Amino acid sequence: MAQTKSVKDYIRTIVDFPHEGIMFRDVTTLFADPRGFRMAIDQMLHPYAGMQIDKVVGLEARGFILGGAIAHQLSKGFVPIRKKGKLPGKVISQGYQLEYGEAVVEVHDDAIAAGEKILLVDDLLATGGTAEAGIKLIERLGGEIIGCAFIIDLPDLGGRTKIEALGMDVHTLCAFDGE
Repeated sequence: MAQTKSVKDYIRTIVDFPHEGIMFRDVTTLFADPRGFRMAIDQMLHPYAGMQIDKVVGLEARGFILGGAIAHQLSKGFVPIRKKGKLPGKVISQGYQLEYGEAVVEVHDDAIAAGEKILLVDDLLATGGTAEAGIKLIERLGGEIIGCAFIIDLPDLGGRTKIEALGMDVHTLCAFDGE
């Protein structure tokens, strides 16, 4: 009898990318496979079945792919959180720490109405810096985050602990040890 593949089986690991010593978890192989991609979307949505979700927010850039597919599945709107300077119109910004340096993400100031129920999605939860910045932006606009869904958790980097400490529900599909 053939074994059923899991989401993790579709994810490719690229050694020493983008720097020596990094094990890059590449979800493009998951996205390229129709069964794998469908499985990931369905599994990301599963814990939130029956819950009110008004909008899906995706973090740049792979969160756009996932968030768009999830928003489509739910027949809800999609909101991108982008790197600084990429959105036209009036935005609000949030800085955060990277492993080496700082970055800023932005969202349109009218993208989320106060009280809207939001599902935040991205492909990878590592240190949690980008997710935390996204959460702060959503909350500043008055959105209520019902959950944060990711394909991959890198538990050794502490992102899940950081996001859960903010009072967030975190759902991941698989985990990889190390960086």
